[in-house]
Amino acid sequence: MARLPDAFIDDLLARTDIVEVVNARVPLKRKGKEWTARCPFHDERTPSFYVVPHKQFYKCFGCGASGTAINFVMQYDRLEFLDAVEELAKRAGMEMPRDNKPRDADDDSRELYAALEAAAKFFQRELPKSDKARAYFDARGVDAATREQFQLGYAPEGFSALKDTLGGDERRMKLLERGGMFSRSDKGHVYDKFRNRVMFPICDRRGRAIAFGGRVIDKDDSPKYLNSPETQLFHKGRELYGLWQARQANQKLDRLIVVEGYMDVVSLFQFGVTQAVATLGTATTPDHAELLFRNAPDAYFCFDGDKAGRGAAWKAVESVLPRMKDGRQAFFLFLPEGEDPDTIVRSQGKDAFDARLRDATPLSQFFFDEMGKDVNLRTLDGKAKLAERCKPLLAQIPDGAFADLMRARLAELTGIGAQAQAVPTAHATMPPRRAGVRPTQKMSLVRSAIVLLLHAPDIALEVPAPFAFAGLRLPGIELLCELLDVIHARPGIGVGALVEHFEGHEQFAALQKLALQELPGEEAAWRSEFLDAIAQLEKQAMQQRIDELETRMREAGLDNVEKYELRALLAARAKSH
Repeated sequence: MARLPDAFIDDLLARTDIVEVVNARVPLKRKGKEWTARCPFHDERTPSFYVVPHKQFYKCFGCGASGTAINFVMQYDRLEFLDAVEELAKRAGMEMPRDNKPRDADDDSRELYAALEAAAKFFQRELPKSDKARAYFDARGVDAATREQFQLGYAPEGFSALKDTLGGDERRMKLLERGGMFSRSDKGHVYDKFRNRVMFPICDRRGRAIAFGGRVIDKDDSPKYLNSPETQLFHKGRELYGLWQARQANQKLDRLIVVEGYMDVVSLFQFGVTQAVATLGTATTPDHAELLFRNAPDAYFCFDGDKAGRGAAWKAVESVLPRMKDGRQAFFLFLPEGEDPDTIVRSQGKDAFDARLRDATPLSQFFFDEMGKDVNLRTLDGKAKLAERCKPLLAQIPDGAFADLMRARLAELTGIGAQAQAVPTAHATMPPRRAGVRPTQKMSLVRSAIVLLLHAPDIALEVPAPFAFAGLRLPGIELLCELLDVIHARPGIGVGALVEHFEGHEQFAALQKLALQELPGEEAAWRSEFLDAIAQLEKQAMQQRIDELETRMREAGLDNVEKYELRALLAARAKSH
């Protein structure tokens, strides 16, 4: 489906009572203007989860979870964006807008899903017919229930078993080829891609088959694993094998364990470890990391202990660090040579595997061990080298306790930045009420304007574009202009939706905190204060341009156009005084 119109999303959020949505899933208690509860996304004894109804926004000051009603439904019900929107739209009595794509594009996607589902069923039917395929799964200890749970199958020998069974008409043949089920020779001959392999369907978040992995049965065959190519439905860097089954097997996922192979996932499930997933023949990507943490607060990466395994672990670190909001954890388990999760769980059982997970290396320890393994911390040069290596990576961690502690650990190891760590950050964990206490230091004009916009977005409509202060060289001007642009493009946008528009922006966390401050006074007073701030910024921009022109006049002279501009600006300045 194409991107939903912003106007529809804004209308949906305006019609949705976030308190009702959250309270239906997590019992809330009123606390002043807000509602509070123990956070459903991490374990805590003291409530730090707040719902702010007049801003249609929620925020946990413990783990950092935040957003609109849509975000909450996505995170709590583990739904994709469109599914969460559809759920809320039904509740609000709204009809989902028609796609911007042609109607037959939807039909085409449905037919492609159906074709791949038919292929999955074909492979499942073939499994009982093959003695060697059954023997393979028997030898690996995979029982009938697990085979059914993962829709395991077998691709027969020969070049046309699937093609002959499902490719009876030209339309179906084209769909299967687009779905990656066929290969084509240099002469244009089409034949089955998967042959004489046990088959592992790869499912999307709705449980639909979107691709396949095939493993050889005969040891002499190669390659050992063969995956579907990238297609309209399948992008290997965005999918995790076994995630659908993990979500079905666990009412709440406390952890996800990333392993390397299909059989590792299947065997772990067979022995009761039902939180395993696998990347699909590729390193852990940022999309994988986001998907992991969207489904569980803790991620365990299980790799071989050799050089390649540690290299894969470091790739995971690079993808995970920018997503390490408070409340999330990552661990690394390195296995002995010749072992993998499949062999360990089959020979030693679930308890032994769980014991290894409990002893896994935390992300923080692995990070500093790897960064400092060739550094001599007994020398000043070594300490400086480690600091320079670490700082760019640590800068990617979202603001919060974990980021502070990682920087504090670097300061402890090197002595660099120790003084900076003493700066108090208690405001970051204060609940909304206390966050509203104004600091003794007066806010800058830009920051003041941003805060006011985040409490009454519609006042932006009184500032016409283009904005006269846009060229002002002050911190935050660019963000202020972005906020104004969004509100002008989406009149009536609420606070929650406005903040969520900036998800992924480097100032996203700061905007969240500012939006949750309590401001004294009423909206009429905010409007006056905002317009006054804008007027002062416009005066500063005017003075900045006057200074530029006067400097140029002294150094190189002005052309006629610039002289006219300077006279006009000086007249306008005199008039405004």
